[in-house]
Amino acid sequence: MATTVGTHYIARARADAEARLVEADEIVARLQHACGGSLGTRIAIPELLALVEKAQRYGLRLARQFEAIDGENRVTAWVEIAPVTNEAGESDGCAIDVVSWHSEELPPENDIEAARRRVEINRHTADCTARLDSQQRVLSLETEASDLAEFSEQARAKVGKPWTELVDLPGTSHQQPLHWRLLDGASCSIAGSNRNWTAHLEPLGQSQPGSAGFVLYLTADRPLAKGDAEDEDEGAEGPSFGRDLTPVLRQPINRIIANAETIRTKLAGPLADEYSSYAADIATAAQHLLALIDDLSDLEVVESEDFVTAPDRIELADVARRACGILGVRAREKGITLVAPPEGESQLAIAEFRRVLQILLNLVGNAIRYSPDDSQVWIRLDRIGSRALITVADQGHGLGEDQQERIFEKFERLGRSGDGGSGLGLYISRRIARAMDGDLTVESAPGQGARFTLSVPAAEDLRQTPR
Repeated sequence: MATTVGTHYIARARADAEARLVEADEIVARLQHACGGSLGTRIAIPELLALVEKAQRYGLRLARQFEAIDGENRVTAWVEIAPVTNEAGESDGCAIDVVSWHSEELPPENDIEAARRRVEINRHTADCTARLDSQQRVLSLETEASDLAEFSEQARAKVGKPWTELVDLPGTSHQQPLHWRLLDGASCSIAGSNRNWTAHLEPLGQSQPGSAGFVLYLTADRPLAKGDAEDEDEGAEGPSFGRDLTPVLRQPINRIIANAETIRTKLAGPLADEYSSYAADIATAAQHLLALIDDLSDLEVVESEDFVTAPDRIELADVARRACGILGVRAREKGITLVAPPEGESQLAIAEFRRVLQILLNLVGNAIRYSPDDSQVWIRLDRIGSRALITVADQGHGLGEDQQERIFEKFERLGRSGDGGSGLGLYISRRIARAMDGDLTVESAPGQGARFTLSVPAAEDLRQTPR
């Protein structure tokens, strides 16, 4: 590209061979600072960095427009970038000449979309997740962080109590629990952990936020380091994938997902569509890896000799509706309709709520993955004698007789590749079902879909207090 004759440049800058901004006029330096960088550091303006790296990689002179966010304004600039060589003919960075520069206020952000993105990021960065009722009382809690072992035990002992009784919230001496909006984003400390924590609350319920309860996410200020847990298990026989490696692997992968989602949704500023797509690919690949880690961790648990479940009297209709709620977005993306048991239908059973939900999420997730677009997936309840049944039926391609038993084998995927599955979900689900004195079976025929049925002991009434 020839130099433009008579071009008036309103600002100039220079990047070195490592894409560090080593010189810059005021407007470029100010934007670099607003994006989190400074003079002497790597270019922090995403689209400008991409242009500089492309110019250096291919030795091209480029004239392009880029966009960035400067505080509350959107900056649109046209720049000319030329590779620079030293006396030895080696790459010495790029010269950046700004031809035009336009700044305008950003339009108001859609509150619903912003809240959805925040929830997605919180979900992937949290070290601990808890399900709360509408009064912020603990229903269940999930964590794999070793420094939260004491906290986890306290939570199990205080099921039905407000979660705020389990943490220390500095400066909140008012009657607990406070309104959820006051607690969302609150800093707290947790007994047994040396890390600092932030609480995020996701309200559930359509008409009134929180009417159907909350999901509590607890996020640490830093990844777990050696020595953070005060009660390390020194008597362990050896490294365990589930106990030792899973927490170590989950944290960096969750942060990869969160950062990729931040880039994909352009929270850090405008970005070319192809880079947003790259970030989406990174997030998807990381989510598949995380699912595989979870499956391998579960595999170790269910195959251990001391694996047991904690059965209680549960409502299968409630578990089914929750599974449909969790996977509803994924189903809608394919135009698939999830048909959950209607309100008022009931089937009581003796089983562990968390494990039944885990099985249903796997069954419904598989049905969504392998069903054609614009089809339906049904969840039906039944009872035969002393057995309570819950069936997930789809309109997929179905399974032949030889496939129906093989599908429950370890790592069996029936030749399907590239779908993100590990081939462990159904194997693990059947092991869990049998540990609850139940079973998991399938009925199918080629071209007629598949019907997976979980059977567990039936119950006559629900306990009034949680076990």
